[in-house]
Amino acid sequence: MLQIFKHFGRKCSYVIGWMVGLMVALTISSCAPRYQTIEGTALGTLYRITASGRITPTLQADLTKLFEEANKEMSVFDKNSLLSRINRGETDSLSANIIYCIEMAHRVSKLSGGAYDITIQPLVDAYGFAGDDPDFTPNLDSLLPLVDYRNISIENGLLVRPEGVQIGLNSIAKGAVVDMAAALLEEAGFESYMVDIGGEIFCRGENPSGRDWRIGVETPFEGNFSMTGEYIEAVLSLSGAGMATSGNYRNFHVNAEGQKLTHIIDPHTGLNTESNLLSATVIAENCALADAYGTMLMALGYESALALVERENIAALLIWADETGQMQITVTDEMRPHLE
Repeated sequence: MLQIFKHFGRKCSYVIGWMVGLMVALTISSCAPRYQTIEGTALGTLYRITASGRITPTLQADLTKLFEEANKEMSVFDKNSLLSRINRGETDSLSANIIYCIEMAHRVSKLSGGAYDITIQPLVDAYGFAGDDPDFTPNLDSLLPLVDYRNISIENGLLVRPEGVQIGLNSIAKGAVVDMAAALLEEAGFESYMVDIGGEIFCRGENPSGRDWRIGVETPFEGNFSMTGEYIEAVLSLSGAGMATSGNYRNFHVNAEGQKLTHIIDPHTGLNTESNLLSATVIAENCALADAYGTMLMALGYESALALVERENIAALLIWADETGQMQITVTDEMRPHLE
């Protein structure tokens, strides 16, 4: 293992953003006019796609349609989405995209011993991370029996589950849609491109400077809402792979006693996880897997996450706090070639 020690909250001079946006835009305008960038909103966040060549209006329309359909299928924030209707028990029919996410999630759940579990949605709802008002003391006795990834299966395109079991795909759907957008670009003949939806990324080929794409990993401290890459702890090179980062420093609630309740919930206890792991960045064969892996590692905590990534040879960069509160970075051997 390679460990790199840094000061917490270090301000970095790299101009590499939450979506690598400013760096790419500057490179395109000054060095490589043959690259084109499109951007907008998708899945409740921002997206940016940069590709070597002309992105035609037809391709852009196909991408927009993909984002709209994914939201209608997999959003838990849209009460009319297919997933919301499934969770209300109005239908058990699954789309191909939801089936793909469930099957990928099952793989990660099994790997983590259930620390990652998409059936945790009733607890996510209760804690208020799906748009409802938070309940800081949910009835765990009634909710926990509904949480177990082994309780769901797919038969002939239908979701089979006990009554009351719900699923949430926020930890994997965005990465899956990144992969789908990348597939559209490849079908259109692009050999070099970057797809970024809210920080979940897949890259192939070369950036406008003729190198692997360069991605900044943010400093994970509470209050870091910078969207311009003002605080960067590491820079990774990426090509032909997906990358995602999960952390607790943005998505949380604070109760009346000042206790911070994070969006990472332990499926075994129903409680918010308390961990010295601040963020987990993963590079994997596709973005959906990297997305799920990141959440899985956050749910495990630093020590267990480290043991798992070493055992499974996962390319991971873990930012954690030692007993003194000093921020440290651990990089696995598989991640080391990507570190600049």
